[in-house]
This record gives sequence, C-alpha cells and structure tokens, in this order.
Amino acid sequence: MTARIIDGTALARRLRTAIAARVDTLKASGVTPGLAVILVGGDAASAVYVGRKVKACEAVGIRSFTDRFPETIDNDTLLARIAALNADPAVHGILVQLPLPPHIDMPRVLETISIDKDVDGFHLYNIGALVTGNTVFSPCTPYGVVKLLESEGIDLKGQNVVVVGASNIVGKPTALMLMAEGATVSICHIHTRDLAQYTIMADILVVAAGVPGLIVAQMVKRGAVVIDVGINRLPDGRIVGDVDFAGVSAKAAAMTPVPGGVGPLTVTMLLENTVVSAERTLALADA
Repeated sequence: MTARIIDGTALARRLRTAIAARVDTLKASGVTPGLAVILVGGDAASAVYVGRKVKACEAVGIRSFTDRFPETIDNDTLLARIAALNADPAVHGILVQLPLPPHIDMPRVLETISIDKDVDGFHLYNIGALVTGNTVFSPCTPYGVVKLLESEGIDLKGQNVVVVGASNIVGKPTALMLMAEGATVSICHIHTRDLAQYTIMADILVVAAGVPGLIVAQMVKRGAVVIDVGINRLPDGRIVGDVDFAGVSAKAAAMTPVPGGVGPLTVTMLLENTVVSAERTLALADA
C-alpha cells in the first residue's frame, strides 16, 4: 500500500479562488474586508509568517495592514491599539502574531480582541464555545484539518480519532471540532504512557506534537488516515513533520505531506474567517 497524498496546497488554491469571488461580491456592495495584523518584536520566524499572511490577503483582495511594535512595548499601549482596532469599522479581523514577549500578558491581549473580529479563533470565548458548537470563529489550523478531511470525503461519524498533542492552539481545539462531527476522540500528550497503544487504534491520526519523526510505521494502523500538523526545521535545513513520512506512507491509506499539507490551509482559513466577518458586517448593515 502506498498512501494517497492529501494535497493541502491544491485544496487551499481552490478555496482561495472561492474566497476571492466572495471578496469581489462584498466590494460590489461597498464593503472591503480588512485584516489588521499586530507584530511585536523582531522574531524572524514571526515576520516571515506575517509576510505570508499579508501576501495571501493581497492575492484574494482583502485589505491588510501591519502594526509593528518594538519588543519593549508595554501592555497598556498594546491593549489600547487593539481597542482602537475593535472600534474601527474598516477592520473585520484582528490578528496578534504569537509568540509575544514574556512581559506581555498574552491571555489579556487575546481576550481584548473583539470576539466578532477574532479571526484567529484564540479568544477565550471562541475556544470555550467549541464545546457547545457556538463558536464565532474556529482556530485556523484545526479548521484546516477539518477541511482537509472533508476534502477526502471522510465521514467522521463513528471514526476512532487520536490527536497527539494537547496544545490550546491545535490539539485541544482539533479534538473538540472532530468530536462535534461525531468522531470518538482520544488526546495524547507528553505524559501519555505507551503512545503506540493509542495511535495503533486510530482510524484517523492527527499529530501536532512538534517532535520530528515521533510517529513511525509500527505505531500506525494499516489503512489509517494520517494528518501531520508538525513543522520542524532540522539542522540540515530540511522541513519535516512529526510523522516518518517514508515509513508511514507505506501503511496509511492517505496522509498529508510536510510541507504542503496542513500549512497552506492555516492561512486560507484565516482568509475565510476574515471574509465571514465582513459578510456579517454587511448583513447587519442591511438588516
């Protein structure tokens, strides 16, 4: 068996074409979707990620702008800027690029963003509302995982899903979103004993641990679907996931590559959330 490759780049391209058409419709109605990005400090990786997001916005017609602040910015100044963006009708989405410097109160920053503009889906309300299915915006990476599974025509009802990694940004929200689709979900983390006894039972395995090569072929059920969320840079410069691609692809029915799997969907779902926010603004104006 050789796994079918789940092409996140191709899916992202199709979704962005549809998003661009919706942006054109909004502009014809007098609304230009706007995304505000806040970047604090000089972290090189964060600057690259922000650049990709801005470029993606431009490609589909979303207006974006970036506020760059020095690492020494104080909490009050940052919170005041977010409050101003909350009140700006031209801004439909606000994204604070993580990580933030240690002296910044990150939970307070994220909770200051209006839930109606929290297009990253990190506000306490949006994370908590995943439990009841009433979230305004789903976190982008878990949303991308769900879209990838949908693109494969996989009915999640009754499927045994194992999520490896319990972060608030990926692991836990992904588990909640897949539970909402009717899957039976187990979450494994750094303290899980004998990880393989869980992963070998998974019909669908989602790995988001940040450990290169953590999942090897012996740990995967034959015919499973494997979604690798990990992005790790090795000392030789190669980018790899959390799954041993060569070994696991000989056992899995389908799996995502790294790069080119979940990554392109993360930015795409940010665009989707921003456009949804703008569409809601227009609907309220017309009501």
